[in-house]
Amino acid sequence: MKISRDWLQMFFEKPLPDAQTLADALTFHAFEVESVEIRHRMSNVGDEVLDVKVTPNRGHDALSHRGIGKELSAILELPMKDDPLRDAVSLEPKTDTIELEIDDAKLCSRYVAGYIKGVKVGPSPEWLRKGLETVGQKSINNVVDATNYVMFNIGQPLHAFDAGQLSKKNEKYSIRVRLAKTREKMLALDGKEYRLNPTNLVIVDGNDVAIGIAGVKGGKPTGIDHNTKDIIIESANFDGVSVRRTAAVLKLRTDASDRFQQVISPELAAYGMRAAADLIVELAGGEIVGFVDEYPAPQKPLRVSISTSKVNKVLGTRLADTDIADTFTRLGLPHQREGEIFTVDVPFERIDLTIPEDLAEEVGRIIGYEKIPAPPLPAFPKKPEVNANFYAAEKAREELIAKGYSEVFTSVFVEKGERAVANKVGGEKPFLRTTLVDGLREAYERNVRNKDLLGLKEIKMFEIGTVWNSGKEMIMLGRADATGVREQLLSGMKSDTYDELPASTTERYEPFSKYPFIVRDISMWVPQGPEAISEVLAIFGEESRGLLRHVELFDQFKKGGRVSYAFRLVLQSFEKTLIDEEANVIMERIHSAVTKRGWEVR
Repeated sequence: MKISRDWLQMFFEKPLPDAQTLADALTFHAFEVESVEIRHRMSNVGDEVLDVKVTPNRGHDALSHRGIGKELSAILELPMKDDPLRDAVSLEPKTDTIELEIDDAKLCSRYVAGYIKGVKVGPSPEWLRKGLETVGQKSINNVVDATNYVMFNIGQPLHAFDAGQLSKKNEKYSIRVRLAKTREKMLALDGKEYRLNPTNLVIVDGNDVAIGIAGVKGGKPTGIDHNTKDIIIESANFDGVSVRRTAAVLKLRTDASDRFQQVISPELAAYGMRAAADLIVELAGGEIVGFVDEYPAPQKPLRVSISTSKVNKVLGTRLADTDIADTFTRLGLPHQREGEIFTVDVPFERIDLTIPEDLAEEVGRIIGYEKIPAPPLPAFPKKPEVNANFYAAEKAREELIAKGYSEVFTSVFVEKGERAVANKVGGEKPFLRTTLVDGLREAYERNVRNKDLLGLKEIKMFEIGTVWNSGKEMIMLGRADATGVREQLLSGMKSDTYDELPASTTERYEPFSKYPFIVRDISMWVPQGPEAISEVLAIFGEESRGLLRHVELFDQFKKGGRVSYAFRLVLQSFEKTLIDEEANVIMERIHSAVTKRGWEVR
């Protein structure tokens, strides 16, 4: 969420510190700040913008400039000059020109409608345009911008309908909140038509036509434009789960849906309506005809109590009563104290504060987690146990790798077995394996064909894995080498002493070519001396012209002042399948280069 420093300043008399200081304060006491950047100017200097990552448990009260300002006030001990949610709010006058109907109060706990006549829609003033643009919102017109401003200011999403485009019912504007009908459609403000389903909550007019997707997006036919004269403002509270599901199904995420899905207090709807109506009249003129408020089950006040000893037990601290009282005061949490017991009257927007541990958390983060001592862990009461399967697997793995084996992992799914997989994706291999042997044998046969390419004299591999056999689930150890493929229970692996070392080492990774390789052998007499091998390898590399993948010296002997070397060359292309004729040409070039040096090819 983008937060403007200039916007925040409007909540404070004293100058705020620079944006980086604000970012550090939030990061260490509330929310991570991902970045700080300079945006449009709302004052004489460039406006600093913080990208704040509000955690889900605080989305109901902190996804607004007021919410972040409240946090900074507590953290930095800077009093707010004005908290728009603490003063009483009036939804007067009332009007009977609008009828509201809510089908399910669980999906829409409150709906406030405000009717304003005679507005003049036009461009927004510069302060409002720049303010919205600073937080990434495009300016549309003074009416729509006013509703967006209130949302970013105090966190209540709002929407404005063109009253002239609404169908009436019994000579009154009619607004109903209901679930969508099967295959019902609505043309949204973004110009796209959305097909709805019965899990989507919609707003409909007097003709039962959808004019808005509740908590997500308004309809285009009732959108505000330069011809609009009369408007109806919506300030409602929709079920967070319903809004989240609708936004996900329609792939339509908005600033409004982001806030509703975090669950906000229905009390906030009245504050949002009053602020939006007053701002619209200030910017666009007009007359407030009145408000209608459908609020079937008002939010009940909540009190939570905690003792000083409970706070210290939860946090591992030695805080005094005064420390806790000071924290609650800084956070704007009204409270009464009797001895060491604090009873907090939870503000309506802080719906995350429900149990004593929530209050302890508030104390901890405001005083600073760095001030909470880290006591040493108690001594472990008994000797740590080593998992038998893990120990056996690690021991077997260490010994087999030392012997030159490579570990493989084969699929647990097979064509036939004792246990069928209930939710297998696709119909192939629907059973769990009863043995490691089949998978190991297949892996061995694939790899043994590539031993020349790999530069190995022998393929040796093992697998440690689970099988399901005879009604039991067992961990087995399987091995595959030139003597065959076999398996045994992992616990039956005995420690041996091996004389061999690993057959190969890997210093860097090189990708395999998907094309087949060709093997050619060549033997030659060369003068004795260490430089001969290097010269021979250079000839192979030069004459193969990028197609030589591996060279192995597999035989040598000396006679009469000369030495005979026998090499195995592996040729392969990354671009195509080599044919014998191409391999023969390479070998002919190598033969010619060798004989030019006066050496003899055997």
